[in-house]
Formats: sequence, C-alpha cells, structure tokens
Amino acid sequence: MAEGLMGLRIYHTAETLADEIWEEVIAWRPFARDTVGRQLVEAADSIGGNIAEGYGRYSYKENRQFQFYARGSLHETRHWLRRARVRKLMTDVRCKELTAKVEELAPQLNAYIRTLERRSRERKPKELQ
Repeated sequence: MAEGLMGLRIYHTAETLADEIWEEVIAWRPFARDTVGRQLVEAADSIGGNIAEGYGRYSYKENRQFQFYARGSLHETRHWLRRARVRKLMTDVRCKELTAKVEELAPQLNAYIRTLERRSRERKPKELQ
C-alpha cells in the first residue's frame, strides 16, 4: 500500500510543501517559530497526513472524508502563510513561492476527491444510485 500512496502526485506535492515550510520556519526566532511557525508547520504537515490516512481507509467514502480534512488543512496553511508575510517572518517572494505550491495542490486535491466520489458511485449497486 505504501508504494501506491507514494505514487500519488498530490501526496508527493504535499510532502514537498511541508518540508519546504519546515526549512523556512526552523530558522525563525523562537517566539515566531513557537507561535505562527508551529501552526504553519502543523497545518502543512496535516495536508499530507490526511491524504495518507484517507488512502489507508477501507472505503472510498472514508478516504474522501479525509481528503476533505486535507483540503481544510490546505486552507489553514494558506492562512498561516499570510500571517507570516504580514508579520514579516518571511519575504514576500518566499511567501509567494510557497503560496504558489499551495495553489498548485488545491486543484489536484479537488480532482482526487472527484475521482473518489466517482469510484464510490461505481461500486454501489445500480438500484442504490
């Protein structure tokens, strides 16, 4: 199963984003790192974590629910990136680079959710659809 998960482009993109955010935040001063930084890292890590947890679930419906959680974490990551930029914890350029990666992931995650919805419908008996 891990090989299948590693084959998911959205999972790989989420991991890369989280690692880049970690590298950025780890260099911040302690107060910034322990407040905004901790929230930002946890939100970014949660994207990939929820993708992985959903992938390991029994049904498409359960998997889809975790992808919704991942999407929520994606929006939360966006929020903390804005806070970091406004509070001058990272440069505008770096914030734009990381936000671009978030924006790249959003439609991929939505497409994955639609795929799970379609697969879930295909598995239902015709009379239940």
